Amino acid sequence: QVQLVESGGGLVQAGGSLRLSCAASGRTFNSYPMGWFRQVPGKERDFVAAISWSDVAAISWSGGSTDYANSVKGRFTISRDNAKNTVYLQMNSLKPEDTAVYYCAAGTGWPIIKYNYWGQGTQVTVSS
Repeated sequence: QVQLVESGGGLVQAGGSLRLSCAASGRTFNSYPMGWFRQVPGKERDFVAAISWSDVAAISWSGGSTDYANSVKGRFTISRDNAKNTVYLQMNSLKPEDTAVYYCAAGTGWPIIKYNYWGQGTQVTVSS
């Protein structure tokens, strides 16, 4: 069982930056590929970014294969720190259309990930 808690959301002006964090419970965090999704009211939850699992446990490591939605490529960066059981989403050059509730998730498989665990979400609001 994995529990995920997101943080770091807030209100930012267009062009600004935010870094979201997702803290995970469990001793095998490094074995899970992790993803970020976002959702606006009335719409489906959309994929944002993912990072593969790591065979390097309990060591600070920011490598791994990554994948991004086209809409965020070049602006967002996903990374993980296995020593802290945390995955991050660095968001730069934010746009009003990035406004959403952002969720992190943990799953199995790569590059096709089946997500089994979800956080509660954190709100990101980008003003124009």
